Amino acid sequence: MKRLYNAMQLKKLYTLKSLGVNFIKPLKEFEKDELPLPNDLNALRKIVNNCHLCELSKTRKHVVFGEGNPNATLMFVGEGPGASEDEQGRPFVGRAGMLLTKMIENVLLIKRSKVYIANIVKCRPPNNRTPLPTEALTCRPYLFKQIEIIKPKIIVALGSTAYHYLTNDTKPISKVRGSIIDMKEFKLIPTYHPSFLLRNPSAKKEAYVDMLLVKKLLGS
Repeated sequence: MKRLYNAMQLKKLYTLKSLGVNFIKPLKEFEKDELPLPNDLNALRKIVNNCHLCELSKTRKHVVFGEGNPNATLMFVGEGPGASEDEQGRPFVGRAGMLLTKMIENVLLIKRSKVYIANIVKCRPPNNRTPLPTEALTCRPYLFKQIEIIKPKIIVALGSTAYHYLTNDTKPISKVRGSIIDMKEFKLIPTYHPSFLLRNPSAKKEAYVDMLLVKKLLGS
């Protein structure tokens, strides 16, 4: 926890410096969860692209900030970038991304460019491992700020990691998928991650049902 707290304090300093602030009050006067970030996606992207607050920054090729409609009603949140994403600096462009695009365009009947897609962490974990808690919690404020700026009405959590760090709930995705969770600012619908569906094709039927639920909510 001490390492995480120190990382968050350092993040505050970097953020303030990027905003042109040269003097601040002592850090002890800040609340631990207080993190000033710009209310603009482009400004936020610049900060994220220069982030070196966790170990993932040492092995990344590109930061994967997120992409899509900045005014999207629907947002998808995954776990973290894979090899293809790290190479291109874009989310969900590998095999899992192709499947996600089909889910969006063939089931929801909307263009991928009309939604917003992001991840819990912005840098690829080595060997595509699950992000460590310190990595996810250090990066999470960036995602929360993206959500605050975009203001989606519906967020689809792709997999257990996305669901956990969006809700702080540790239930497995198999127990919560297809449910509608009221997060006050938006409705959260958990479903399987596309990479899981590639490994377990039989689960595609359940994911299809989840997408139909999303489609129904979008139409209401």
